[in-house]
Amino acid sequence: MAQPSYPSKSCPICGKPAVEHSRPFCSPRCKDVDLNRWFKGVYAIPAAESGEESVEQEPGDAPHEEGR
Repeated sequence: MAQPSYPSKSCPICGKPAVEHSRPFCSPRCKDVDLNRWFKGVYAIPAAESGEESVEQEPGDAPHEEGR
């Protein structure tokens, strides 16, 4: 059976042609660079706060701590 043919794309990290064993990257090194970026929080999806979720406090109102 023939292997599926995927469109060749370049590595998202360095731009070299991607290889099958590390796809979509060109090497395990670029794969690790991408993983490290996820761990550091470089890739983030911005979240918009809705009016219901935001809680506004009056100036001088401190959060209430119980058990003290």
